[in-house]
Amino acid sequence: MDAEERQRFAALAKAVADDRDQQAFSILFDYFAPRLKAWLMRQKMTSGEAEELVQEIMIVLWHKAELYDATRSSLSTWLFRIARNRRIDMQRRANTRIFDETDPALQPPADIGAEEIIANDDRDAKIRAAVGQLPEEQRDMLRAAFFLGQSHSEIAEATGLPLGTVKSRIRLAFGKLRKVLEREIA
Repeated sequence: MDAEERQRFAALAKAVADDRDQQAFSILFDYFAPRLKAWLMRQKMTSGEAEELVQEIMIVLWHKAELYDATRSSLSTWLFRIARNRRIDMQRRANTRIFDETDPALQPPADIGAEEIIANDDRDAKIRAAVGQLPEEQRDMLRAAFFLGQSHSEIAEATGLPLGTVKSRIRLAFGKLRKVLEREIA
């Protein structure tokens, strides 16, 4: 594209911006649309996707031609930059929409039978009883870590205990719980 052609396109873009000149827009559309589509297809877009994106780009030209600054770049550079950015946006949207409908996390939970509810209640009662048998300092550490969701560092900071002590008490609590629950279940 030579300097004369760049000036002509800049003048046409100014006419679109200032006067909503349909004829100027038509000339720009006829020149740039096929070039944009070809470039987008070289970027691995399908013909349909490229055409759709070209329509969006040309709508940007129609509605935002006043944002084009001929002193900063050629109209061609401006339009291809818009094309590049829109293509990236389209890819990001496509990547975030993909999900597996069969993913177990997206399935409703199975109905729980009465026997399972009773077994869960029994198990919960045994766990509560086992936790009740722990020394208070171990019980407090477990409660902070697993019911309040605090990290070991947060527990150490809140209690003023060294981090190693917090970890040791939690590890000891788990060991005692394991022994008590193994006796209860066996």
